[in-house]
Order: sequence, then structure tokens, then C-alpha cells
Amino acid sequence: MDTIFTLLMVLIMIASVLLVIVVMAQNPKGGGLSSTFGGASSAQFGVQRTNDFMEKATWTLGGTIIVLILLSVVITGKPSQVAPAQQPVKKEAPAKQSAPASSTTTTAPVQAPVTPAK
Repeated sequence: MDTIFTLLMVLIMIASVLLVIVVMAQNPKGGGLSSTFGGASSAQFGVQRTNDFMEKATWTLGGTIIVLILLSVVITGKPSQVAPAQQPVKKEAPAKQSAPASSTTTTAPVQAPVTPAK
């Protein structure tokens, strides 16, 4: 399980570094959310195909990271060893309990009679 976990972590790190590179390489002239609500298209600021590729690469790498993380949780989240079988526990009957003394009557402790020494 350790090799699978290590492999998944390495793949997640590679995808994360690639995602950072793709996001940093994008053209900031698009305006981000302001262009989405302002109605400006990315074709006004540069080549449309490059922006499409960068957007697809961003979404693909992001999805890949999420899938790899979920896969690593599912694969490595299960216990690798079966718990040892427990020894059967002896069940004893509970001891009989006498009725509790009522609080209205008070009794002095009973002392055993002392036998004289011979």
C-alpha cells in the first residue's frame, strides 16, 4: 500500500505543479470575472485558440487532481491488516444483590461475638 500511496502523491504533485504553470502562463488581459459579466470576449484581447487550450488544460488538471486525491483516499483509507480475533470472554452471572436498606431506619453495624481465648 505504501508504494501505491507514494505513486499517487507523486502524480498529485506533478499535476499540481503543471496546474500552477498553466495558470501562471495565462494571459491576464482577459479580465477574469469582470469580463464575464461585462460581456467582453477573449477574442478581443488575443488569440482565441490559446485561451481555449489554457482553459481546458486548467480544468483538466484540476479535475485530475481531485480524482487522484479521491482515489488515494479510497485506496489507502481501508485498513491494511485484519484485526486479530479476540479471545472469547467468559460471561459470569451477576452477583445477587440484597435490597438496599431504607433510609428511614438506621441500624448499627452488627459485630460478631468475641470468643474467649483458651
